[in-house]
Amino acid sequence: MMTATSATTAATHYQLCFKSLFDDGRSYCFPCDAEGHVDLDALSEKARINYLYSRAAVGHDLAVPAVQRSDLH
Repeated sequence: MMTATSATTAATHYQLCFKSLFDDGRSYCFPCDAEGHVDLDALSEKARINYLYSRAAVGHDLAVPAVQRSDLH
């Protein structure tokens, strides 16, 4: 039986967001778990390329990523 707390946790979605260091409106966000783990196999090819770029650009163009709750799902 699922309690209200576990039902809320199960329905909570997260995203890992890499924000631009230079353009406040620009960021890359990817679905992840609560710890920030991204399932690369679940991403499209373009999203996978963007994710790998984002990781490589940390400190140059993008800030260290942050896990955020997502209500989009």
